[in-house]
Amino acid sequence: MIDQVYDKQYKERAKELVSQMTLEEKFTQMTYQSQAIPRLGIPAYNWWNEALHGVARAGVATMFPQAIGLAAMFDDAFMEKIADVISTEGRAKYHAFSELGDRAIYKGLTFWSPNVNIFRDPRWGRGHETYGEDPYLTSRVGVAFVKGLQGDDPKYLKTAACAKHYAVHSGPEKIRHEFDAQASPKDMWETYLPAFEALVKEAKVESVMGAYNRTNGEPCCGSKTLIKDILRGQWVFDGHFVSDCWAIRDFHTGHHVTATAPQSAAMALEAGCDVNCGVVYLQLQIAYNEGLVTEEQIDQALIRLYTTRMRLGLFDRDVPYADIPYEANNAPEHAEVNLEASEKSMVLLKNNGVLPLNEAKIGKVAVIGPNADNRVALMGNYHGDASRYTTILEGIEDRIGADKVIYAPGCKLWQPDTNPNPYFAGEGFAEAILAVQHADLAIVVLGLDETLEGEEMHESNSWGSGDKYGLELPGHQEELLEAVTKAAEGKPVILLMMTGSSIDMAWADENVDAILQTWYPGSRGGEAAAHILFGDVSPAGRLPVTFYRSTEELPEFTDYSMKGRTYRYMEQEALYPFGYGLSYTTFQYEDLKIEKAEDTVEVEVCVANTGSVASDEVAELYLQHESPNTATPRWSLKGFKRLHLAPGESQRVCFVLRPQDLWTVQDDGSRILEPGRYTIYVGGGQPDARTLALSGQAPLTAEFYMD
Repeated sequence: MIDQVYDKQYKERAKELVSQMTLEEKFTQMTYQSQAIPRLGIPAYNWWNEALHGVARAGVATMFPQAIGLAAMFDDAFMEKIADVISTEGRAKYHAFSELGDRAIYKGLTFWSPNVNIFRDPRWGRGHETYGEDPYLTSRVGVAFVKGLQGDDPKYLKTAACAKHYAVHSGPEKIRHEFDAQASPKDMWETYLPAFEALVKEAKVESVMGAYNRTNGEPCCGSKTLIKDILRGQWVFDGHFVSDCWAIRDFHTGHHVTATAPQSAAMALEAGCDVNCGVVYLQLQIAYNEGLVTEEQIDQALIRLYTTRMRLGLFDRDVPYADIPYEANNAPEHAEVNLEASEKSMVLLKNNGVLPLNEAKIGKVAVIGPNADNRVALMGNYHGDASRYTTILEGIEDRIGADKVIYAPGCKLWQPDTNPNPYFAGEGFAEAILAVQHADLAIVVLGLDETLEGEEMHESNSWGSGDKYGLELPGHQEELLEAVTKAAEGKPVILLMMTGSSIDMAWADENVDAILQTWYPGSRGGEAAAHILFGDVSPAGRLPVTFYRSTEELPEFTDYSMKGRTYRYMEQEALYPFGYGLSYTTFQYEDLKIEKAEDTVEVEVCVANTGSVASDEVAELYLQHESPNTATPRWSLKGFKRLHLAPGESQRVCFVLRPQDLWTVQDDGSRILEPGRYTIYVGGGQPDARTLALSGQAPLTAEFYMD
């Protein structure tokens, strides 16, 4: 965090530099492609760069698991380490590119990450960019990610992070340019705003990006309520605000809150949007001539932008981060962090005892499915290029030898087949059946990839504009799984699901022996999966989203009320609950203690590994409080800690509940500490019946009272 003395100097220097610009020069600085001003020694700068799970779109870099997988680690300390690796590679690339005079898009130090929107509906295509459905988990891992990106130097930012998409944005993608997300004050302050508030207040995030949609009638990139009143007013945000790409154009083409591009530019600037990803701010000259904006407003935006550039040390010598060599990019030690992240992210959803596999007792393994050798399924969107990819097939072959593997894709990921014989639908069913018949077990790798869920985009999902209509597997994947399981005739069948979101696995839950959720696991995902399958690593990931049984129980996709949504307010039983995940060992929780301090509540518990395998465990704390004044969640996550325990080892875990963790959000959005009874649950998952049935372990529980 930058020292206030230096920060004051940066603001003064930015103000002085802006004062030397002509009005025409100022207009050239307002879009993401800020032009050079040679007479003032100002080089060109492109504000648009991405680092969702690694430096993106700028060539080779370490490619970590997609964001949803990073959230599944439930490990904010390791998340900060990952972000530190990303910022190191970002610095290495930036200085090397700059020395060659390359200041193009994706070459700067302003990273438009993380995405801290709430994944409220499993149909949303961009949900895998987020940290899941829970505001507390999103806040904690989001704060850690920002701290890792921005560094801890008292004088300079390592890179500049960006909290996006402010504030109420999670689909539908198809109508995002015209959609008005209506959210009650309670839902705003209980669900949609807390992560942004935490990133601003705790992590001092350098920038915030507005969303495409309107929120309660106001376009997010021109919202007085969101930007002026809350962000800069209540939260005292001190960084710069950027529009989503071409979102300001939507003011007059989609939302129809303005009639012309100059009016849209004026509306955004007036609200406090400092830089436009797009071209509408090229109309500011016309807006100025028409009296819609003032030079003082333009100066205010530019001072914020140049303060960020000063904080990054872009006009200074002897900046410590400038010494990071190009060789730090894609370094071998970063690859090891990447592998560990992938291993930590995977969630074991079912295991009837078949896992871990004993290599010595296995002859042949059938590896089947369209994602088994699909590099794209490793990536997730907003990715860079890895120097080496290891698919699931390759990871298994590397682990046990290619001579012990029989591979059959079975069917395509989503494309319709052309085989007229219904028994062999998908064209490759026969090969898949032969593979399992000639092997001792089957590992079936199904799911989606970034072409099937994401932004309005790929031909494979033109009908959904990136969203899903339902939770069913596309194409013939479900039929393939059923055919392979039938052909196995009692041989073990293990399902690896590669998705960024909840998918329907009701049939698999009843019929296969084990299920491992791998997400989009990054470039080393195949190695990580093999390590878990063969017991080199015990799985300990947890679901950051609810895996529903169907979408029938959910409200309409366009309904932003939290009623009936996520684990906090859902009314039906989950297939696999938020916070759930199995291990290869067993853990025991005991000796739960609660101590109330002046403004905090301290909770301690002892966690012991009672099994025979060393493993990570995620201890989770949930809080429940029934309010006489408003609807409250069934319970809410308020603490988590990932720890590693050897067999027989135990460790005391301490959670500290802050005042804001105890708040009850009223219908008017006010947050108060209500008197009454509070119940705490501590264990390896939620206190719901489904988690108990799946894990066989009930959490410890205790009560305390607030006066």
